[in-house]
Amino acid sequence: MAVAELYTQYNRVWIPDPEEVWKSAEIARDYRAGDEVLRLLLEDGTELDYPVDPGSLPPLRNPDILVGENDLTALSYLHEPAVLHNLRIRFAESKLIYTYSGIILVAMNPYKQLPIYGDAIIHAYSGQNMGDMDPHIFAVAEEAYKQMARNHRNQSIIVSGESGAGKTVSARYAMRYFATVSKSSSKAHVEDKVLASNPITEAVGNAKTTRNDNSSRFGKYTEVSFDKSNQIIGANMRTYLLEKSRVVFQSENERNYHIFYQLCASAQQSEFKHLKLRSAEEFHYTSMGGNTVIEGVNDRADMVETQKTFALLGFKEDFQMDVFTILAAILHLGNVQITGVGSERSSINEDDDHLKVFCELLGLARGRVSQWLCNRKLVTSSETVVKPMTRAQASNARDALAKKIYAHLFDFIVEKINEALQFSGKQHTFIGVLDIYGFETFDVNSFEQFCINYANEKLQQQFNLHVFKLEQEEYMKEDIPWTLIDFYDNQPVIDLIEAKMGILELLDEECLLPHGTDENWLQKLYNNFVNKNSLFEKPRMSNTSFIIQHFADKVEYKCEGFLEKNRDTVYDMLVEILRESKFQLCANFFQENPVPSSPFGSMITVRSAKQIVKPNSRHFRTTVGSKFRSSLSLLMETLNATTPHYVRCIKPNDEKLPFEFDSKRIVQQLRACGVLETIRISAQSYPSRWTYIEFYSRYGILMTQPELSFGDKKEVCKVVLHRLIQDSNQYQFGKSKIFFRAGQVAYLEKLRLDKLRQGCIVIQKHVRGWLQRKKFLRERHAAVTIQQYFRGQQTVRKAITARALKEAWAAIIIQKHCRGYLVRNLYQLIRIATITIQAYARGFLARRRYRKMLEEHKAVILQKYARAWLARRRFQNIRRFVLNIQLTYRVQRLQKKLEDQNRENHGLVEKLTSLAALRAGDVEKVQRLEAELERAAIYRHSCEEKDRRYRDAAEEKLARLQKRNSELEAEQEQTQLKLREKTEELQEKMDALTKQLFDDVQKEERQRILLEKNFELKTQDYEKQMQHLKEEIKALKEEKMQLCHQLEEERVTSEGLRGDVARLSKQAKTISEFEKEIELLQAQKIDVEKHVQSQKREMREKMSEITRQLLESYDVEDVRSRLSVEDLEHLNEDGELWFAYEGLKKATRVMENHFQSQKDCYEKEIEALNFKVVHLSQEINHLQKLFREENDINESIRHQVTRLTSENMMIPDFKQQISELEKQKQDLELRLNEQSEKMKGKLEELSAQLPCSQEEEGTQRKAIEAQHEAHLRVKEQLLGTIQALQEAGEHSKAGQSEAEGENLEEELDTKDRVIKKLQDQVKNLAKTVDKANARPLSSGPKEFLGMLEYRREDEPKLIQNLILDLKPRGVVVNMMPGLPAHILFMCVRYADALNDASMLKSLMNSAINGIKQVVKEHLEDFEMLSFWLSNTCHFLNCLRQYSGEEEFMKHNSPRQNKNCLNNFDLSEYRQILSDVAIRIYHQFITVMENNIQPIIVPGMLEYESLQGISGLKPTGFRKRSSSIDDTDAYTITSILQQLSYFYTTMCQNGLDPELLRQAVKQIFFLIGAVTLNSLFLRKDMCSCRKGMQIRCNISYLEEWLKDKNLQKSIAKETLEPLSQAAWLLQVKKTTDSDAKEICERCTSLSAVQIIKILNSYTPIDDFEKRVTPSFVRKVQALLNNRGDSSQLMLDTKYLFQVTFPFAASPHALELIQIPSSFKLGFLNRL
Repeated sequence: MAVAELYTQYNRVWIPDPEEVWKSAEIARDYRAGDEVLRLLLEDGTELDYPVDPGSLPPLRNPDILVGENDLTALSYLHEPAVLHNLRIRFAESKLIYTYSGIILVAMNPYKQLPIYGDAIIHAYSGQNMGDMDPHIFAVAEEAYKQMARNHRNQSIIVSGESGAGKTVSARYAMRYFATVSKSSSKAHVEDKVLASNPITEAVGNAKTTRNDNSSRFGKYTEVSFDKSNQIIGANMRTYLLEKSRVVFQSENERNYHIFYQLCASAQQSEFKHLKLRSAEEFHYTSMGGNTVIEGVNDRADMVETQKTFALLGFKEDFQMDVFTILAAILHLGNVQITGVGSERSSINEDDDHLKVFCELLGLARGRVSQWLCNRKLVTSSETVVKPMTRAQASNARDALAKKIYAHLFDFIVEKINEALQFSGKQHTFIGVLDIYGFETFDVNSFEQFCINYANEKLQQQFNLHVFKLEQEEYMKEDIPWTLIDFYDNQPVIDLIEAKMGILELLDEECLLPHGTDENWLQKLYNNFVNKNSLFEKPRMSNTSFIIQHFADKVEYKCEGFLEKNRDTVYDMLVEILRESKFQLCANFFQENPVPSSPFGSMITVRSAKQIVKPNSRHFRTTVGSKFRSSLSLLMETLNATTPHYVRCIKPNDEKLPFEFDSKRIVQQLRACGVLETIRISAQSYPSRWTYIEFYSRYGILMTQPELSFGDKKEVCKVVLHRLIQDSNQYQFGKSKIFFRAGQVAYLEKLRLDKLRQGCIVIQKHVRGWLQRKKFLRERHAAVTIQQYFRGQQTVRKAITARALKEAWAAIIIQKHCRGYLVRNLYQLIRIATITIQAYARGFLARRRYRKMLEEHKAVILQKYARAWLARRRFQNIRRFVLNIQLTYRVQRLQKKLEDQNRENHGLVEKLTSLAALRAGDVEKVQRLEAELERAAIYRHSCEEKDRRYRDAAEEKLARLQKRNSELEAEQEQTQLKLREKTEELQEKMDALTKQLFDDVQKEERQRILLEKNFELKTQDYEKQMQHLKEEIKALKEEKMQLCHQLEEERVTSEGLRGDVARLSKQAKTISEFEKEIELLQAQKIDVEKHVQSQKREMREKMSEITRQLLESYDVEDVRSRLSVEDLEHLNEDGELWFAYEGLKKATRVMENHFQSQKDCYEKEIEALNFKVVHLSQEINHLQKLFREENDINESIRHQVTRLTSENMMIPDFKQQISELEKQKQDLELRLNEQSEKMKGKLEELSAQLPCSQEEEGTQRKAIEAQHEAHLRVKEQLLGTIQALQEAGEHSKAGQSEAEGENLEEELDTKDRVIKKLQDQVKNLAKTVDKANARPLSSGPKEFLGMLEYRREDEPKLIQNLILDLKPRGVVVNMMPGLPAHILFMCVRYADALNDASMLKSLMNSAINGIKQVVKEHLEDFEMLSFWLSNTCHFLNCLRQYSGEEEFMKHNSPRQNKNCLNNFDLSEYRQILSDVAIRIYHQFITVMENNIQPIIVPGMLEYESLQGISGLKPTGFRKRSSSIDDTDAYTITSILQQLSYFYTTMCQNGLDPELLRQAVKQIFFLIGAVTLNSLFLRKDMCSCRKGMQIRCNISYLEEWLKDKNLQKSIAKETLEPLSQAAWLLQVKKTTDSDAKEICERCTSLSAVQIIKILNSYTPIDDFEKRVTPSFVRKVQALLNNRGDSSQLMLDTKYLFQVTFPFAASPHALELIQIPSSFKLGFLNRL
């Protein structure tokens, strides 16, 4: 349809307005082609004839239903007034600061703290699609993060806007979002460091301006790096164009950089005393703006925060102090007083205090600094000239030096921050956040504004190309024909600035000239561009300015200061002085070839387009403009290599008033930031885009019945559009969307509204007609009634007389009696007839019922007997079959067990044989010792003979010497003297030798005594062992006598059965299986006798060896060799050697006697053992005979059992019992395995206790044979049972062959008796087996104590089978709740009864650690967590119930009180278990929350439980995820099913009801909180109809609680906030009483939440009314007195306090049975 057709009466348009930019007006008369004026009705009621022409009609206003949309592209009419009005509604009325405009997020600065940036908001946006939630900076950050993770492509978020628009805050929130959602698991806290870089850069790079209290005076691009797991690993920062001039100059009401004021505020602190700082008002550089304080800002507290962030980034205090020292030096430099000396010179007093401090802080020479601040050096080709400077020039030099120092310091801090944020790993992807200045235009624009606007031109070009590219991709994806869209290209402006011979190149060229000036450069611009480039103009009234036509607006620049700011130079001598500074950091700043402090690091290289010559002089220094152009080119390359996301910050007013909307300022910024350009590009093509499902849902009312009959919704939409819009060029059909040109959606909305209005009129017509008809009929009926009474009254008054009255009364009385008589006669007749009919009918029915009952009674009797006979036969057949199978299987298992036992006996006999061999070896050793002792005696006699001969020889020699001495006595007196001396010497030598000999003898005596003691000890040990063995033999004999007695009794019992079996086993063959065993036993007996003989020999050898060792220890030859002849003679004088020798002989005889007595004792013991072996062999022969007899019987029994089994298996009725038989078989196998394990354990213990003696051989043989006899008795009893079973089988076979029923019944009775007898025998057999395998023999019936016996080494197996390997599924259905907990406690009772502290402690620790381990291994398994939460609570309750404390024993039975713990207090373990239960409960709740949370919002908020009452609205560029086929979407039924699954699982696992209610309460709180939080963040969901949907869904949840009988769980109360929010959406919101009612009813919602819902309320169609701002203010005024929380979002992570109630277990411990599936056969019930 034509656009002019939309200008009809009642439609609204926008007309320009000087104050509001645009104002609304309503068309009062239809517009027709050719009209020159448009009759309009303004909002104030005045009429206006607005002049128009067909080509410039005023823009149409969107329908109210589209006003306030989240996305501006969802508007049907896309133009400037529509955008401005939509922003006004959202910002000023709905208090929403974020709005989408296609790919741009428009952010309005509210100048007020809003509760929309908490962690709960971050988690709410995390993982959501961008169009599913309200616009937010977090939504843009999430989209960037999601695309990076999904596409593995780098992303960028470009934040731009005017100063004071909120760019820094937006960038900070975006980085905070990344740090929150991508926290790494490392301990480095990289996210905190990334966030900590913001306060530092803001302190040194932000300042107060007239527009903003925290204005960023530099551009910043922060790359946040991520690894492959999308976790932050580091960051890198680039900065652009720091405003250095602010260091030395600030305008009125502005401040220097924040760091200076923070430093001055902290001047009195001790660590800053040496800086000699004062207040900020006393420094020239910080007091130029006039006001040094920002309202609401504490500079001293900010300084503390800055120091903390420095420390967090790893900067030490020395580094911080260096930075603060340079900052303080800059402040002191600004206070240096420069005095003029005439008009050409200036000077500085060297005694200036600030100059002193400046030089002291930086380590400079005061004289040189004062000299070169007032002079400059000029170097020419021939000479060097020092030129003095004027006071103004010196001040400029001082300020240039301060700016240079601060610029170096800023770059240095940024470089150090980047070093602190470096990472060691490899960067996978990154997200860049660009916080850069927006387009600026002031009254006076200089070099800084020129660079800023140049950067914005480049960014706008990139933005236009990206928008154009996205449009093209959207069209190609939907297969829409692509038509070229005309958009503004600002490449000419960029060429004007940066092209060859452009503005920047001319500026650099002028800077290279020695005498270049701003005027010369400006003249070059005039000459090159005026009248040659349409984008460059010369102002009419100025020769010092030029105008550039930027994409946003024309900007006039003042050329003054361009060259100086572009050069950014400091005089060489001042640089030289600073280069020689003793303060190292300052000296490093001014090195000739410094390491570049570029924040880009080594990863980025900037290449120039031209060949750069190495600068040799100041003329070739890089200018600020060229550096900025290079860095800007690098930035554009980075942005073009990433996927950009745009955030445009808008400043709503210049007065910084909260939520004040200045239309003029906002339109100016919208034009400058490219939002309107995006709108214009979108409006040229198909700006409105609807999915088919949205269109079908919204405009289904316009569809006819035939169209709705189509099955394909897509085809329905096409047919409807062809009918409604004739011009097919006004829309296009894509794959998933319908594209509309501008105005078409508004036209469809008009048609829909007309249809609805027409329908409303029809409804109103019928309703009003019905009401009027109803009123008319009611009034007519009332009139007729009144007339009736009035006319009757008149008739009565006219007709009534006294006679007429009497006649009338008489007639009435006659009629009464007559009629009564007639009625009585008729009644009597009817009554008699009725009674007669009833009598005959009742008699007939009674007779028929009697005959039927008689027939049925007889049939019932027959059926009773027949069914009873059939039932008995079936039962007896089944029982016989079961018994046959059971006994067959048990016989086979016992036979196998006997074979295994025999093999074990053979092994034990072999062990005994080896022990006997060892004993024989010992006997041989004793014999060898005796032989050695004899040889030693012979050797001793020979030694005595030798000594006697030596003594005789010595006496002869002494006689000769005496004779010679008498002859020579006179001649040799001197010789005698010498001889006397020699004799004395020999005497001393002999004394020493004698002493040594006696020491050796004493040593040998001590060794002999020690050997005797050792021998006595060994003898005592042997005697003790023999005594112990004798006692064991005695006990075994007694046990053998008991077993023999029992064997005799069993033999007598089996004699009767053996006679019956004899006739069935005539043809049986004799089995001689035990003959081999008997032969083997005989062979073993012979081996044992051989080993005994060998032991005797070894004992003798051992005795002789001991004697030999004793004699060898005393070496006579060694003593003799050490003595000379003289020594022997001297030694033999006193006979000491003889006495020693006699003592040794006596000791040897004593040892020989002792050994001989021990030998005799051992021989006697060996003879006794031989006698016992002979006796045992006789008993074995006797047992062999019994085995032969029993084997004969066994063979026949096997044959009969096989035959009976084959016959019974043919009965089809037994198929149903197979599963039960298999279970019984498993139980029997388990029991036999347990018995065999016990038997093996006992045998191993027995074998471990065998000492090396013959007495132990006999004892072991006795024990083995006793066990063997027990097995024989078990086998005999089984044989007897099988024989009885054979009789029963024969009776069964005979009974089946009888044809008559009477004989069959008698035989069945007989078999019943036989089976009962067999059952009794089976029970006796089971008891006998237990007696044979259990060491303690029980005589009476067992009474269980509620304990489970276990061995210490079985504890790991208990924990493994009962806790770690137990699977809840399939087990919990058939067992009592908390059975594993009760089993554990019964084991605890056993350890307590033993009074074994270590055993109890080990069990408790193992159980608790096992529970922790199984929970840790199944952290996401809901069933496992539920199962172990239940069992942990049951275990805890058992420890309480049986603790003996009175408060827990109130509900115990007397028997349970007897089962209390007696020896230990487990209160500490109860506390540990309680802590474990709390941890399990929290994980249990977490798993439930994780399972149900994804379906809460779709089921509670998005799903339409009331079909047909909701309607979709257009969502713009940011579409919600939707499709035609939405059958897989979650519904409220999905939530109820998940809740039912939770409830069923908890009930099956036996969770305590109170704990179950607490869990349900927690889950319901999560449902309410998540739904309400999503409602707060989704403006499109805040409607009356959605409130009805939510209320319906809440009723479903309440019904579920009622069905599960969970009303007492208080879960319903947790939904109260959500219920009140739904009520608030539905209630009327107009009058003061409505506001008061809202405040009274919504007690569970905070004031912030109520206002948020009212501001977000969005009508679905035109019949709903918006909430007016005045009504919101009324509600807000009523809510001001509330003291509730200011938080908007509910804390979904909040956990209610959990309590574990005590519930006494009703189960008696002594009655608890352990299922076989637990595999706990090693536990014994006591």
